[in-house]
Amino acid sequence: MTLNNATFARLLHTGKASLDKMKLKFLLPGCLLLFAGWLSAQNGIVRGNVFDKESGEPIIYGTVRLLNTSLGANTDVEGFFAIPNVPPGSYQLVATYVGYDSVVVDVSVKAGGIVFKSIYLNAAAIELGGVEISARKEQARADVQISKITVTTKQIRSLPSTGGEPDIAQYLPVLPGIISSGDQGGQLYIRGGAPVQNRILLDGMTIYNPFHSIGFFSVFETEAIRSVDVLTGGFNAEHGGRISAIVDIKTREGNRKNFGGIVSASPFQGKVLLEGPIKKLKDTGGGSTSFLLTGKHSYLDQTSKVLYKYATDTSFYSFAAGDTSLADVLKDVGLPFSFTDLYGKLSFIGDNGSKLHLFGFNFTDRFSLPNIADLEWTNTGGGANFTLIPPNSNILIEGLAAGSGYLIGLKESDGRPRTSAINTFTVNMNFTSFHDKGEVNYGFDFTGFNTDFAFRNALNIGFAQKDFNTEIAGFIKLKQQLGNIVFEPGLRMQYFASQSDMQIEPRLGVKINISEGLRFKFAGGLYSQNLISTVNELDVVNLFVGFLAGPERSLFKPASTEPAADRLQHAFHAIAGLEIDLGKNTELNVEPYYKGFTQLISINRNKLSSADPDFETETGRAYGIDFSLRHEVKDLYLWATYSLSYVDRDDGRQQYFTVFDRRHNANFLATYNFGKKRLWEAGLRWNLGSGFPFTRTQGFYQNVNFQDLLLTDVLTGNFPLGTILSEKRNDGRLSYYHRMDISLKRRFELGGTSKIDATLSVTNAYNRENIFFVDRITNNRVNQLPILPSLALTYSF
Repeated sequence: MTLNNATFARLLHTGKASLDKMKLKFLLPGCLLLFAGWLSAQNGIVRGNVFDKESGEPIIYGTVRLLNTSLGANTDVEGFFAIPNVPPGSYQLVATYVGYDSVVVDVSVKAGGIVFKSIYLNAAAIELGGVEISARKEQARADVQISKITVTTKQIRSLPSTGGEPDIAQYLPVLPGIISSGDQGGQLYIRGGAPVQNRILLDGMTIYNPFHSIGFFSVFETEAIRSVDVLTGGFNAEHGGRISAIVDIKTREGNRKNFGGIVSASPFQGKVLLEGPIKKLKDTGGGSTSFLLTGKHSYLDQTSKVLYKYATDTSFYSFAAGDTSLADVLKDVGLPFSFTDLYGKLSFIGDNGSKLHLFGFNFTDRFSLPNIADLEWTNTGGGANFTLIPPNSNILIEGLAAGSGYLIGLKESDGRPRTSAINTFTVNMNFTSFHDKGEVNYGFDFTGFNTDFAFRNALNIGFAQKDFNTEIAGFIKLKQQLGNIVFEPGLRMQYFASQSDMQIEPRLGVKINISEGLRFKFAGGLYSQNLISTVNELDVVNLFVGFLAGPERSLFKPASTEPAADRLQHAFHAIAGLEIDLGKNTELNVEPYYKGFTQLISINRNKLSSADPDFETETGRAYGIDFSLRHEVKDLYLWATYSLSYVDRDDGRQQYFTVFDRRHNANFLATYNFGKKRLWEAGLRWNLGSGFPFTRTQGFYQNVNFQDLLLTDVLTGNFPLGTILSEKRNDGRLSYYHRMDISLKRRFELGGTSKIDATLSVTNAYNRENIFFVDRITNNRVNQLPILPSLALTYSF
């Protein structure tokens, strides 16, 4: 290359421009922080926590205001609130929450001072019907909340659940934009994103493969969950490492005042939860230490032999391996699913609201058919997270240090075992600085993971990877309310060490409060990730879920030999929305969205030789519109959702719809409390979905074994059938899916805090034969699960 004056000038100009951009990236956060600090120095700050007086549980999204002023805030999921920019003076601070008596405390604010208050609310003896405060609507006006749905334990319990055991795995498919591929080994697809493109967090820690093989149950214990934030797209800079969606699950502390627990049993599983104080929280406040232990174990493989024999016939599992009839096998083993989940948490909470949590877990799962397939995985880990509230600082500090190990193995009758392991450690810290009508959130993430993966394809061509990867990220997000507009710009910088690649990912969220009952919102951003799944999007069902890092060798654009720009997966999101309050108790949310997957990477499972590339690329799109309508009054909860969506991929040879492309998806959920003391609860959920795509069969041929021609009679031999598929991928559609689940619950109060809940539930109440897939050779139809009635008993104390 000849470096002439013109070339040198261009290089110098480019370098100067890059340097100016780098200066801007570092100067802008500093200026924002200095501005926030100057504002807080002129006035004072009132902050604190709001708790339930009986249990010490935080009050989520309660309202805290300074009387006779316009200053106030909502509590977060930890019960924390902060009211910045309070002029010096004496005030009355009032905390309110529906179903609780209001509490008023006196506060005195000095210039530059910080006042902290712990407030304890008593449950109201008489439920007031005229209370106008709606924490959810207050939150809707103050936050962007686009493509974000917050789910509570109460909402999960309200869903008619399989086996009478409520679980987040059954609730998530009710949300708009989320599709489940089936009852057995079902995976969740969120607005066009495959499971590996969705990050599932437990107290800030990534959980790999969080759903059990049966498909109805997750590894998470419902009664230990505090909140679930589901971000189906357009998430801001505090989240990264995935290109489609985030599911952020936070667990609660154990009871800080009293020992208690839950014991339950159903035909599907049994579980135990124990909690209580080690250092009891006093009525006057102060610090406390508490514990929470949960465990659940399934025994469906045993109970199904007696209760659900009809579910193990060949109409349900219609395939065979070798000369072994699967129906005969299932008579002996029942439904071949089993799992055990253990979780523990130790919480230290200071008198100023600072917290330290130590947690650990062990999740296992097994799917076993003798002589056919034996799959087993385990996920073990633990760590610590903390919240630090410095007494003389306007900054809230949160952090996490955790590690986990995931191992899965599959042995099949073909003798080709598959194994995958991923070990991860994570360290992150987040800082939040509060200022007038806004806040600045910034922090860093450090993640390291090593993968160990091996398998052989149908041609006995091997693939193996052992790799170690480090990802370092820093982010900053500003939240500012400007009149009736909430503005949330963000920037994330993510460095992938194994790829020697730095990604700059701008994010933006905006909400415009047009009127008291009408709000417009928008969000978008750039996203990237390095993690790849062994599950192929062509699979109808695949219980083997392994993980590996992105390729470190050359990667090519789809169906070409042209090198790709990098070796990461990329996407961009653009989402808009309208929130409409149709009266005091009814809300409508409408969100059109577009996700562009500019580079997707998967294992090349069609390798014909060891010289062929290990990975292949494609591009894709996901776009559509989601509607949700919610109506909630004292005894009745109604929720209806509808999604119109299109999901396709382009592998460079053809553009095709994915196997999880569901054009229409609708859900209706109803819960009604009735009877004396409202001890009865009836629930109903109905789901309707259009058929998934599949590739049509064009014909058959005899699959001759040419590797042993000496012993093979090509002319007269009788060989296994092979299939000739349509040249157009996924050119057919299965029939529509629809299912109704119902439940009836009765509570028996035994005195004090003791009670028993008896829940009668029926899954697939009208026994709809929903197609799962059709065996191409035998033409036998395989259906989803049939009608499954059950009775669950839960004792709480």
